Amino acid sequence: MKAFIKTHPHWALAILAIVLVSGYWFLVAQERYLSRATVVLESPQIAQPDISFSSMLTGTSGNQDLLLLREYLLSVDMLKRAQQEMDVRTHFSENGDVLARLRDAQAPIEDLHQYYLRRVTVEMDEYAGVLNVRVQAYSPEFAHDMVALLLEAGEAHMNEMGRRLAEEQVRFLEEQLRRLEGRLEDARAKLLEFQNREGLVSPTSTVESINQVVATLEGELASVQAQRQALGSYQSEQSSEMRRVQAQINALRDQIEKQRDRLAQATGESLNRISAQYETLELKAQFAQETYSSALAALENTRLEAARKLKQVSVLQSPLMPEYATKPDRLYNSTLFAIVTLFLALIASMLVLIVRDHRD
Repeated sequence: MKAFIKTHPHWALAILAIVLVSGYWFLVAQERYLSRATVVLESPQIAQPDISFSSMLTGTSGNQDLLLLREYLLSVDMLKRAQQEMDVRTHFSENGDVLARLRDAQAPIEDLHQYYLRRVTVEMDEYAGVLNVRVQAYSPEFAHDMVALLLEAGEAHMNEMGRRLAEEQVRFLEEQLRRLEGRLEDARAKLLEFQNREGLVSPTSTVESINQVVATLEGELASVQAQRQALGSYQSEQSSEMRRVQAQINALRDQIEKQRDRLAQATGESLNRISAQYETLELKAQFAQETYSSALAALENTRLEAARKLKQVSVLQSPLMPEYATKPDRLYNSTLFAIVTLFLALIASMLVLIVRDHRD
């Protein structure tokens, strides 16, 4: 035996290591209970997926939500909440063997988080679109309650994210709506003030009416002028009938001139100028009305969208209450260590033989 150890120290060291590690796994390592759950995120309303090249590169929004949920469940914030509600430090520092337990109950949050990641695993199944949550603990109740807490906290966190984003969008739109409402009221006030000042409800309609009056008068004028021309062929200019017709012509011409002056006179507030100002004010009021209506519709759509952003953690497999310990994998760990150790010992043996051959 001594000769074997002396001539093959690497094999002896490998066998000793295998015996010690196997002894630890089978005799010393304390059993741990594994609780697991499978969950999926769902929304109250699910829109039709938008299949595009960019979505193929970046993934669907459902997978993105699952990744966000996974990162939160493995975050320091989640650890702090678990510590506050379940006292993780005490459980993992007072239980377990000397190598597996949390050595310092007052360890910094960074060290505690590293230990937390060894006992909590959250894996995403991209094909099925689900999260598999697993927690190892030294009692079945603690493992089960820890998984339940993770699911509850994850759902609350996702809903809080969606609610906060929706509230920010609604708050922004409400501010824009108040500003647009003030602009609409100002435009309407200016339009009403203009109507009261000019004494016209709709200058555009008034202009159209005057144009119709002018057209009618011009038609009558043409008819009377034709009548005068016919009378002139057999009556003198001084006849009473010719004077009457000429008076009608002069009256029609005066009336047409007055109506045209109302439409476009050289100085003063003509109707065409008033109509142009009115149309400008009316367009501003219509634009303010349409903008306000669009903002109001956007606000209502955003409020409806807020409900869609609420996420529900649907449990496909509820948190398991383990009936027996499944961790650590004693045989697997011992076998794997033995195979790796024997492989390294074989490499060391080959190196020794090569060295001896070169010496000879």
